[in-house]
Amino acid sequence: MAEEPTEFWGALAIDPVEIALPGGSGFTLRAYRSSTAVAGTDISEREQDDPFTRRPGDDLLDEDLPDFDEDELTRQALSAAESDDESGADRLVGDEGGSTEDTSLDLEPIADSTDETAEADEADEAEPDVEEVPLFLSHKGRLLLFKSSEGLVDFVKSGAPNDLAQLAEWPELVKTITVDEVEAAEDDSYELDLVVENLRGGHDAWDPDLVLSAGEIARDVAYALRLDAVLKMLSPGSPLDGLDEALRAASSGGVGGFLAKRRVRKIGAQQASLGWRTVIGKISGVVDWRD
Repeated sequence: MAEEPTEFWGALAIDPVEIALPGGSGFTLRAYRSSTAVAGTDISEREQDDPFTRRPGDDLLDEDLPDFDEDELTRQALSAAESDDESGADRLVGDEGGSTEDTSLDLEPIADSTDETAEADEADEAEPDVEEVPLFLSHKGRLLLFKSSEGLVDFVKSGAPNDLAQLAEWPELVKTITVDEVEAAEDDSYELDLVVENLRGGHDAWDPDLVLSAGEIARDVAYALRLDAVLKMLSPGSPLDGLDEALRAASSGGVGGFLAKRRVRKIGAQQASLGWRTVIGKISGVVDWRD
């Protein structure tokens, strides 16, 4: 009896992924491994090529630029000013009468503090943080996307260099993969090509599952291919991350979900769609399409 695709991939801890982008849809492979056990992709040649230079169609990114929220900017400025005033008051060395405080420094405690900091830094270097990180079928900072399962299988069996070849399971995959196994599970299929249009449709049309799954694959690709600009746009506290959190909470139901839906309606549809259009454009810029 033939082995089920899920069992085949589960044994290898590698999964086929299907990603739809504005330029088309394709298959690739993704794995998660310990950050201390794998090497990241080499982006030196990609930086020289500068894939983020403007291409035909990139002028779309300049359309409908959102207005700045002046009230929000004012609030942030006032908050920063208050913070500066508080820290500045601590640094005052005189008063209206002209008296001054003793500003001499005790070098002994500073030296001790520096030593402690150095020891802490050495300890951090000795014990690096260990986490599971994503890797893709990629090479020199570019994501390999195959328009057909046959193309992906032919590439895997060709022995061509790629970032997944460092995995211990790779030789077994090369030997046993067939076209029938290249089928992405529902959770591993991502429709990035639909996100911008969905967000443009307004709050009532927003599809939380679509946007949240797009955030998952975008973060994985950005980390694996070292797209710092995309990571920053999706980092905790960013507007797009706030959109994710609001949509996730709104989908949970109950009182919390009701309040989250009100938060969602305060998010600008124009700003959200523009932000995601930029993210998808940068990801598309590092895709190497293969047949």
